[in-house]
Amino acid sequence: MQMEGTVFTPSLAGMKHVKSESGVILTTPFLQVCKQILPVLEKFGSAMSIVKTDIGGNITRLETKYASDPTKYEQLHSMVKVEVSAKTAKSSSSCTNGLLWLTRAMDFLVALFHNLVQHPEWQMPQACSDAYSKTLKKWHSWLATSSFSVAIKLAPDRKKFMEIISGSGDINADIEKFCATFSPLLEENHKFLASVCMDDLKAS
Repeated sequence: MQMEGTVFTPSLAGMKHVKSESGVILTTPFLQVCKQILPVLEKFGSAMSIVKTDIGGNITRLETKYASDPTKYEQLHSMVKVEVSAKTAKSSSSCTNGLLWLTRAMDFLVALFHNLVQHPEWQMPQACSDAYSKTLKKWHSWLATSSFSVAIKLAPDRKKFMEIISGSGDINADIEKFCATFSPLLEENHKFLASVCMDDLKAS
């Protein structure tokens, strides 16, 4: 049975609720949109399993913190403010670290989807590799970069992948909409993290 719309339909609907009326990014709706991207990664198979596990782990870390005090952590950046005050933000298990790497992984996906629309002549490994070098590579260790290079060789055939994620909708239009709507939210996370000197942490 063909899905209604494209694989991006749920996240496009979810993005309408990410900001409060006063323009603040809310924790649950933002994490929900990130979760709704995971089915797209599943279609990549083992090529994206590292990224998918990483995203899933960071979402869980932030959700757990939110659940500990939903009122206090209703706004996404409040978790970081609390950790910065407590001087625990730089810990590898902090929510600050979780939000930073979640945002970076989403940057990578936005760049990848953008490549798939903008460069119809590129095969999947090239689209992945280009997106990786523009986003995650500078923050990764040599080992992580090597693992990634091996993984993207397992990327699925581009044409088949596009057919699978298209469903009954206009996939190119949905990807463009997704990138245009999600990028400013990710940029806002980076700006906020930079304002508390937490946007340039490297992988330990």
